[in-house]
Amino acid sequence: MNHELLAPAELRLRGFDALVDALGWVNAVRFVQQYETSRLDYTAERDRILPPWDAAELVRRLEERPADASPDR
Repeated sequence: MNHELLAPAELRLRGFDALVDALGWVNAVRFVQQYETSRLDYTAERDRILPPWDAAELVRRLEERPADASPDR
């Protein structure tokens, strides 16, 4: 085992890589989220950015798009 002290950025990188190796990417993120608090309000941000469509409206709009439409239109 290596007892070298790593720079903070390298420690975070290697630590997260170890979590991903052990848990997979999704579960590694879920694990980290248990210990990180956020001052952001995801729900309010989502409501501000996304249109108020339900799933049926989203599907309807996607089906109306021309087949060659670019994704950013």
